[in-house]
Amino acid sequence: MVKHTFQVLFFSLALAGTVATSSLAAAESPSETQATQVSSPAEGQISINEATAEELAAAMNGIGLKKAQSIVSYREQYGPFTAIDQLKEVPGIGSALVERNSVRLKL
Repeated sequence: MVKHTFQVLFFSLALAGTVATSSLAAAESPSETQATQVSSPAEGQISINEATAEELAAAMNGIGLKKAQSIVSYREQYGPFTAIDQLKEVPGIGSALVERNSVRLKL
């Protein structure tokens, strides 16, 4: 009887560990997928030389319509960007914003 009780207890604990591990893996899967999507430079890149302010605001993290319009105005005034880092010259756009969005951008 005692042996059977331990077997049932052991089986229950093993089953609970499997369920917990499966739940943990399922919870981590979306973040792994997001990381893959964000780091894939070919997919979803937007041209800072051709995009409208609305397209830039939608594609860039931390950029609203006002800052996107500043990017377009700067581009119209000074010509096309020759490097992604040149965005730092736009008022209101700092190094952190450029770094955060570098995988989303192309010339």
